[in-house]
Amino acid sequence: MGDDLEAREAVRDAYQAHYRRLVAALYALTGDHAEAQDLVQEAYARALARPRQFLDVADPEAWLRTVAMNLARTRWRRRRLFDTLVRSGRVARPVESVPGVDPNRVALVAALQQLSQATRETIVLHHLADMSVHEVADALGVPVGTVKARLSRGRAMLATLLSDGEAGGEGTPRRRSTPPQVQPQIQVQPQIQPQDRAQEVRDAP
Repeated sequence: MGDDLEAREAVRDAYQAHYRRLVAALYALTGDHAEAQDLVQEAYARALARPRQFLDVADPEAWLRTVAMNLARTRWRRRRLFDTLVRSGRVARPVESVPGVDPNRVALVAALQQLSQATRETIVLHHLADMSVHEVADALGVPVGTVKARLSRGRAMLATLLSDGEAGGEGTPRRRSTPPQVQPQIQVQPQIQPQDRAQEVRDAP
């Protein structure tokens, strides 16, 4: 009984310490803030369902993140048809609006959704979850060289996507810049107000 109480306290402490960071990472991964919250909350629920196992975890945040990412992968497999319809343009994915989120982060999340799942996971874990290349390799079960290749490819694609978004809006090609046209210099005569006209009449000889 004492171990269960201690484990539940550990889950509560982990919730207060890591919840926001986990939601941010899963939001970047899924592009859906509500789903990110749901995935992270489900991960904590699973920790509460196995409190003694969670008590033995060396890195609670990593454990919770792995559980949440596995849940996300399961949902992705169930939504392959929907994703295919979105990519084909037959179904439009609604734009997510998250109160309080910096516009630059929203643009980054939108760009991340255009990367492959493997590349997106690698970018999120390394740059948003602050995991080293070796830690990412261990988490994803791939060689370090694969992680480095995905990071290099992902950063290049993100740079292109974000620069295109700044130039012509998200998902639109960059517009060619054209030299500004020189406007002719037109001198406009000041309009004479009625009171000025009245003064002219009184002053006339």
